[in-house]
Amino acid sequence: MNKKVLCIVQARLNSTRLPGKVLLPLKNKPVIKHVFNQLSFSKKLNNIILATSTEESDDELAAWAINNSMEIFRGNLYDVLERYYFAAKKYNGDIIVRITGDCPLIDPKIVDLVINKFLEGGYDYFSNTINPTFPDGLDTEVFSYDALETTYFNAKLKSEREHVTPYIKNNPGTFKLGSFENKVNYEKYRWTIDNQEDYEFLKVIFENLYIEDQYISWEDVIKFIEDKPEIININKHIIRNEGYEKSLKEDKL
Repeated sequence: MNKKVLCIVQARLNSTRLPGKVLLPLKNKPVIKHVFNQLSFSKKLNNIILATSTEESDDELAAWAINNSMEIFRGNLYDVLERYYFAAKKYNGDIIVRITGDCPLIDPKIVDLVINKFLEGGYDYFSNTINPTFPDGLDTEVFSYDALETTYFNAKLKSEREHVTPYIKNNPGTFKLGSFENKVNYEKYRWTIDNQEDYEFLKVIFENLYIEDQYISWEDVIKFIEDKPEIININKHIIRNEGYEKSLKEDKL
């Protein structure tokens, strides 16, 4: 029996560092539209949905998705793990791909590679984030519905509920984990959008590399910024996984 690969893209508008970031325009299209466009070139995804919250603050995002004929699930604002679990149940996902809506350069080839590795190795969880070697903004996590369900019923810490997969990664005795790493380490590069500086960086990339009805490959971005290394100075000072580090501090409290 073929297993359904469901990609769940999480997004919200009440970001504290850059409110409304996923609807900011890049080449006259919102960030979230570019996320879906990039993912549409995947050969492995059976369905791509947007998972946002039921809060009034996300009504504009939900309306945008509906107006653009995108499938949407609305759930808990801060318990993103719960949002994923019920979205996966609703859309009958056997294999879940987690993508965040602030990554407009997510690369479909990397997504497909991670899915393939997950399937080939019989993993419960496989990603390129355990030992990050790809630019921040290409994070791809793949896990089974069973692993998601186990996590939903057992994860207790705020960081585990808000960031979906830490419980899985912190329990290698329970789950079979796998890590996808690039031969060259590009971890220092930052292609996500959390701050105004990130947005300024992405505007430069999209002005130079975006072509209608195509996707931007990560190799093309690497080549572009290595030809123009001054571009990385725009946002290189920002810490990777700042939101998760904040959640870990709140766990201790």
